[in-house]
This record gives sequence, structure tokens and C-alpha cells, in this order.
Amino acid sequence: MSAEVETSEGVDESEKNPGALEKENHTRMVDLSELLKEGTREAHDRAENTQFVKDFLKGNIKKELFKLATTALYFTYSALEEEMERNKDHPAFAPLYFPMELHRKEALTKDMGYFFGENWEEQVQCSEAAQKYVERIRYIGQNEPELLVAHAYTRYMGDLSGGQVLKKVAQRALKLPSTGEGTQFYLFENVDNAQQFKQLYRARMNALDLNMKTKERIVEEANKAFEYNMQIFNELDQARSMLATETLKDGFPVHDGKGDMRKCPFYAAEQDKGALEASSCPFRTAMAVLRKPSLQFILATGVALAAGFLAWYYM
Repeated sequence: MSAEVETSEGVDESEKNPGALEKENHTRMVDLSELLKEGTREAHDRAENTQFVKDFLKGNIKKELFKLATTALYFTYSALEEEMERNKDHPAFAPLYFPMELHRKEALTKDMGYFFGENWEEQVQCSEAAQKYVERIRYIGQNEPELLVAHAYTRYMGDLSGGQVLKKVAQRALKLPSTGEGTQFYLFENVDNAQQFKQLYRARMNALDLNMKTKERIVEEANKAFEYNMQIFNELDQARSMLATETLKDGFPVHDGKGDMRKCPFYAAEQDKGALEASSCPFRTAMAVLRKPSLQFILATGVALAAGFLAWYYM
């Protein structure tokens, strides 16, 4: 019978050795994995209650947006894994270096090819807010590598957990092939048992030779990661507010009646043709905004980060 519950004489272990139990509880409280879990709980709760997370879980995701979300993930993981490669021998990170099991850049490259074709690298770019997060990852990797664990743990443990749920949601909502095309990101071919691997990863993380001050800095860095994510959500909200939500004409939103319609270029064109009827001017300027790669990436990053937050929810 388990020694945690009862000894061979049927005596509760806590009664037999209360000092050992107190030591065990103290050790658990200073474990880095526990500190991260407790220290980011508030940020995690805020993130998992965003509308994006709720919509994604319901399958309310468009294919074009999912394609752009994959782009966001590609930029993020490219930076993260380059910095992990740079620090693979650093004592504060080396035990957590699992390129065969965890790295996602190769899988994301396949997904990008599936969605965008051969010349996909010429079609994508990073948004301003996403670039700030990438720059933070690179700064940490080059100047404070002991904090790199905050980003690695947050991303990969979530991917191994809720990522599998997201894969099924995406395949069902977007009618993606069940053979994995377009969702290679979620496939960890070299991890046989996700739960066991996460236990191994946490054990390795808890065994890192770090003082309490460094552990606290790692927790702080993980919260910063959430903050970067929320800043991108703010960008996304701003982009969405520029769109009219009324009925469509020729695939474009109808003018919502706000502002001076005469300033709308399509309004003028339709008026010249004598085709304008009342206030049925398509609000093409809003769609033009969404065609800008930078704002496309803002939308994409919002979805990608929602995926990460939802993954945390299932950890």
C-alpha cells in the first residue's frame, strides 16, 4: 500500500513523521512549476475568459484567419527555438532542451506550405505588437537565458495539453484533412505519452539549480508573456472595430450610415454610375484595412494566442 497514505502498520505517515510532511509541502511550494502555476493564475483566468477563447472552443473560426494564426505561431516559435538552440548548453536551460520531442518550427513550415503554397515566405510578415513579443524572446535568449524557461514552459506544456483539443476543433470547423495537413503543429510524433512527458519536463524544471529570486523573476517573465498577448488582443479589437457588421453587397460590408458617406470612394463611384440606392454603399475601406498584411497578422496573432490560452486551460 502507498506510503503516502498508510504505513505497513496502518499508521498515517503524517502522524509518524510530521517533519517529513512539512518538508515535502515546503518543497512543493518552492518548486518552479508550482510557483508558475500559482503566480500566473490571475493572468491565466483573464485570458481563458476572452471572447476569442470562447469562440475558438465553439468552432467559430474562419479558414483565412486560421491560416494567419499559423503564421503568427511560425514567427513566435522560430524566435523561441532559435534562442533555445543558442542556450542549449546553458545550465539554467540545458535540462529542458528537447528539440526532437518539442520543437514546432519544422511542423509549422509544413502547415505554412499547405495553406500558402511554395512561396509562402514572400506572403507573410509580422505585426508591430507581435514583433515586440519576438524581440522580447530574443532579448531574453541573448541577455537573460535563465528566464527562457518561462516562455518554453508556457508554450510547450500548453501545446501538449489543450493543443490536441484545438486540433480537433480546427479540423471539424474548417473541414481540414483528418490525415493532419494544416494541423502538423499539433502533432508531436516523438512524444508517446503527453502526460508522462509533461511530468518529466516539470521534474527537470524543478531540478534546475535556481535561487528563489531567479524563480520569482521567471514567474514575473511568464506574466509579461501574458501581457504581450493581451496587447495583441487590444490591437485585434481595434482592427475589428473598423469593420461594419451589416449585410453584404458583392461580398463587402454595407456602409453603416456613420460618418460622411460622400468620403467613401465606392460611394462616389456608384453615384457616378447612377447605381447608388439610399445608403447601400459598401464600406470597402474597412475591407481594405484587413488586406494590409500588418493588420492581417494582428488578427492572426489574436487567434494564435487564443489557442495558447485555451491550451493552458486544459493543462
